[in-house]
Amino acid sequence: MASDSDKPGFCLVDYVVFAAMLGVSVGIGLFQSLRKTPGHSNVDSFFTGGRGFSAVPVGLSLCASFMSAVQVLGVPSEAYLYGFKFLYMCLGQALNSLITAVLFVPVFYRLKITSSCQVWILSIFHFLLYTGIVIFAPAVILNQATGLNMWASLFSTGLICTFYTTVGGMKAVIWTDVFQIVVMLSGFIAVFIQGTILAGGPARVLEIANNGSRINFNDFVIDPQRRYSFWSFTVGGTMVWLSMYGANQAQVQRYISCRTEKQAQLALLVNQVGLCLIVSSAATCGIVMFALYSSCDPLKTGRISAPDQYMPYLVLDIFRNHPGFPGLFLACAYSGTLSTVSTSINAMAAVTMEDIMKPWLITVSQRKQLLLSKLLSLLYGLGCITMAALSSLLDWGGSFTVMGVVNGPLLGAFVLGMFVPATNKPGVFSGVAVGFCLSLWLAVGSTIYPPTPQIMGVLPTSAGHCLASNATLNSTITVTESSILSSSVPQDYGLQNIYSISYLYFGALSTSAVVLVGVVVSYITGERNSFTLLLTQ
Repeated sequence: MASDSDKPGFCLVDYVVFAAMLGVSVGIGLFQSLRKTPGHSNVDSFFTGGRGFSAVPVGLSLCASFMSAVQVLGVPSEAYLYGFKFLYMCLGQALNSLITAVLFVPVFYRLKITSSCQVWILSIFHFLLYTGIVIFAPAVILNQATGLNMWASLFSTGLICTFYTTVGGMKAVIWTDVFQIVVMLSGFIAVFIQGTILAGGPARVLEIANNGSRINFNDFVIDPQRRYSFWSFTVGGTMVWLSMYGANQAQVQRYISCRTEKQAQLALLVNQVGLCLIVSSAATCGIVMFALYSSCDPLKTGRISAPDQYMPYLVLDIFRNHPGFPGLFLACAYSGTLSTVSTSINAMAAVTMEDIMKPWLITVSQRKQLLLSKLLSLLYGLGCITMAALSSLLDWGGSFTVMGVVNGPLLGAFVLGMFVPATNKPGVFSGVAVGFCLSLWLAVGSTIYPPTPQIMGVLPTSAGHCLASNATLNSTITVTESSILSSSVPQDYGLQNIYSISYLYFGALSTSAVVLVGVVVSYITGERNSFTLLLTQ
C-alpha cells in the first residue's frame, strides 16, 4: 500500500463547500424556529409541523430519512461488486410504497396519533444504535480513505444536527431534508459526469461494464444465499423497506404531518421517485467506477483496505485537479447522515414525550411541554453522538442488518394488530420476542461466520494491468494473480447454509416468525383485543 503522503485528500476549498452545506442546514433550523405560524408554540406542532405540509416536501423528507451516508458510500460499492442488478432495489421500494400507501397510511392518519410505537424501549434502542452507526461509519470510512479527521467530522455533524433539530422541530427536519436531497443528487451527478468523461463516454462505460458482467438484470436464480438477485430485492427488499415505512415512528410522523390523507399517500409517490433517482444515480456511479478500475482494482492493489472506501477514493482520484468537487461529495455523504440523524432524534423525542411523559403532564402548560420536548431532542442528540463514539469500540453491524433485527419484529407486531382481529397482548409480545431472537441470531451468526464471496455472488475484479506506482487513473503497480485469488478459497461451517442467507431476508424471516407465533399464542390464550385497544394501552 502506498504511504499516507501519497493518499489524496481534501483541500481548503473542499472544506469551505462542506461548511457551506452545514451552514445552510443550521440556517434552515434557525429560520423555522423564529418563524411565527399558528400553533408554532405547542408540542403537536413541534413533532408534526402543524399537520399542514403538502406531499412534495414530505415525500422528499421520507426519501432522505433513510438514505444515510452508509447508503451513499455503500450503494456504489455494491453495484461495483455485484453489478447493475442492484437497480432491482427500486422495484422493492415501489412495492413497499404501494403497500404502505394502501394499507398503513390510512390507519395512522385516521387515528391522528403522534407516536405509533408502544414498544418504546425497543424503538428507542433501535434508533440510538442505528443512529450511532450512521454517524460513526462515514466518519471512519472517510478517515481511512482520505485522512479526514474522524472525531472532528463526527462531533461537528452530530452537534449541528442536534442543534437545528432541537430549535426547529419537525419543520426544520423536513425542510433540511429537502435541501440535503438536492445536495446528495448533485454529488452523484458530478461523479457520474466526470467519471464518464474520463472513461471515454457512456458507450465505453456500457461496453466495459457488459464485458465485466456488470449488466446483469437476468439474475432470476431462486437462491436465498445469493446476496442480490431479482428475488432478494422484490421479496426480502420489499419487507426491509416495508418495516421502515410501515412500522417506523420517524416515517409515521411524516405521514401525519400532511394536511390530508391523500397528500400523505401522494408523499409516498414522491418518495418513490426520489428513492429511484438516488439509488439509480448511486448504482450508475458504481458502474462508472468499474469502467475506470476494471483492470486496476484499488482494493487489490492495496490503495484502499475495504470495499466501502471505493467511492471516496474514486472521488478524490477523478477530481484531484478540480478543487471543490470532493467537498461537494463530502457534503453529499454527510447530507445523508444529517437527514437520518435529525429524523431519529425527533422520533425518539416524540415517543418519549407522547408515550411516557404526556400522561403525567396534563396540568402542565403547552409552553413548558414544548421546552421539555426540545430538551429531550437535545439529550437524545447527545446520546446519539455518544453512541457513535462508542461504536469506535465495536467491530459489528451494518445499517440494513440493524434495521432488519429491530424493524422486522416491529413490522410483525403492526401486522398482527392491524390485520389479525384475534390478536392479543400475549400473542404480540411472545411473537416479538421470538422474532427478535431469530433476527439477532441470524445477524450475529452471519457476522461471525460470513459467507464466502462465491456464495454471495461477488463478480470478479482485476489488478493485472495497472500502469504506475500510485495505481490511480494516471498511474502503476504489479500484482500477481496468486495474491488476488488467495483469499477466495471457500470455507465450510456447520451452519453456513443458514448464516449465508442474504441479509435482505432477515427482516422477512423475523416478521413471519412474529406473525406465526403471535397468531398461535393468541388463539391458545383466547383473550381478544382490537388493534385500537392494543395501540392505546
